[in-house]
Parts: sequence; C-alpha cells; structure tokens
Amino acid sequence: MSLITTAASRTLDGVEIPGSGTWDIDPSHTTVGFVARHLMVAKVRGRFGSFAGSAQIADQPEQSSVRVEIEAASVDTHDDGRDTHLRSADFFDVETHPQITFVSTGFTQTGTTSFDLPGELTIRGVTRPVVLKAEFDGLAGDPWGGTRAAFTAATEIDREDFGLTWNKALESGGVLVGKTIKIEIDAELARKA
Repeated sequence: MSLITTAASRTLDGVEIPGSGTWDIDPSHTTVGFVARHLMVAKVRGRFGSFAGSAQIADQPEQSSVRVEIEAASVDTHDDGRDTHLRSADFFDVETHPQITFVSTGFTQTGTTSFDLPGELTIRGVTRPVVLKAEFDGLAGDPWGGTRAAFTAATEIDREDFGLTWNKALESGGVLVGKTIKIEIDAELARKA
C-alpha cells in the first residue's frame, strides 16, 4: 500500500482519497433516502430532510469513522397522511424517539474505491448492526477554496428488527407494507478547515 498525503487529499495506491481530518456532511447536497414495498408490488420512496453528521478520516484509512444523526420527524414520502402515520407510534414514534442514528464500528476496503462500513443503526430506540456497502465517488474543489468528497452507500434492513411492526393484511394475500427496507445515501462532505 502506497500513501502520499497533502492537506485535503492523499493518494492511496494511485487513487486520490480524502485527507485526514473531520469532514462534515453537507445537508444541502446530501440525500438520506429509503425504499419500501407497498401492496407487495409497488415501491414507495422517501427521504429525511433534517440530519447532521461527520466522518473522521484517520491517517490510516481503515481507522476512519462516521456518525450520523437523523431527525425522524423530517420523514418525507410526498404524502402528508402517510408521513403523519410514519411519525406516529405505529412506526417511528418521533415523540419518544426523535432521532435515528448510525455510528460506524469499522472500515474494510473491498475494491479500489469501494468499502464496507459496518456500524450500529438505532431506530425507535432499538440498535442493530448493519453494513453499508459504500463507494467513494471522488474529490472536487469548491468555488470557495474548500474541498468536497462524494460517497454513495446502501444497505437493506428488516424493519421489524427495529420494532416497526405495523402492517395490514391484504384480502388478496400478502401485506400492505413490505418488511425489507432499502436505505440509500448520496453524501457530499466538506473538509473542516
């Protein structure tokens, strides 16, 4: 492994990667979304509009860490009635559990720009291990002299593992809401000066 370092970036085995330090998530250029099955056949997409987080990029990349806090009440599926239901005790119970959190517990490079990011996801007060399959999409300078890094990540969870068990049986068989939820993240991070 060959590592060449500058202030905002470094080259690892021929690939430019973020330099060590704190990189804050830019909420205006980041999407934290999810996909759920509806009526066993259709997909409903949603996102969270309010969140904060950062990555601590270590000198040794495999020692890097990520922490994200999401405001559960900011859920948005483009349907006010459904969003109100998701905020209720049937689902996120935002009055009792206002935040969803992810804290990484490791980092494993799986390819030139891909990596696994295992961590602990907490929803509705229940913490379970998950692994984000992530991809480093690149670095760019911004017009204000800063440096930005882009990442995408995804995982699937069983919502019932987190106490999100509400459902309705369908007369034709099956259920209204699927158990498997896909989480999709497109993140832009800005390096702290």
